[in-house]
Amino acid sequence: QVQLVESGGGLVQAGGSLSLSCAASGRRFSTYAMGWFRQAPGKEREFVAAISWNGDSTHYADSVKGRFTISRDNAKNTVYLQMSSLNPEDTAAYYCVADRSGGITTIVYGPDYWGRGTQVAVSS
Repeated sequence: QVQLVESGGGLVQAGGSLSLSCAASGRRFSTYAMGWFRQAPGKEREFVAAISWNGDSTHYADSVKGRFTISRDNAKNTVYLQMSSLNPEDTAAYYCVADRSGGITTIVYGPDYWGRGTQVAVSS
């Protein structure tokens, strides 16, 4: 049982910045790969970013490269998504995900655990 709780969502103006946090339960956070997906209304969920268990590797969707930064603090069992230069196309529910493999590859396509999501809305 792994619980992921996102926070930090809200409304932001286009061009602005917003930071999301995901707090994970359990003792094995430091062994999990972590990541973020998002889902806009009427669209399928899409991969956003992933980070390996020790933070040595990251991967981003092309749509967010250079604008979003994923990071983690294993001492706090928390993963972050720093978002900048936001545009209305970034409006979506953002989901924190975790994968027991600890690596990036699997989390991109099939993470083991999902949070409930936090809403991000970017106004124009």
